[in-house]
Amino acid sequence: MRKFHKKKGPRKSFKRILAHNLIMKGRIETTEAKAKDIKPVVEKAITLAKKNNLASLRLLLSRLTKDSANKLYYELAPKYKDRNSGYLRIMKISGQRKRDAASMVLIEFV
Repeated sequence: MRKFHKKKGPRKSFKRILAHNLIMKGRIETTEAKAKDIKPVVEKAITLAKKNNLASLRLLLSRLTKDSANKLYYELAPKYKDRNSGYLRIMKISGQRKRDAASMVLIEFV
């Protein structure tokens, strides 16, 4: 488990914000460690949204922000109805971040 030099509360909030940005924008550029950390979170959320019942919507609302949960439930889940898994793709970008040389990646929906 990656901790990103944060305590539990800030780390949970950090993951929620990253997942929100990914869901709302469709793709984000981030570090490899962050992308690998939020990929299972978002993929499990899509699988939950595909169940298409009230309980899954309420669970999404408790785990994500309201806007991202609604977009996931009403727009993205029907798109991936026939797909079993592998909703996200991580592609490495040439170059590194200047200040700390962290490898950058692009995470996006397939």
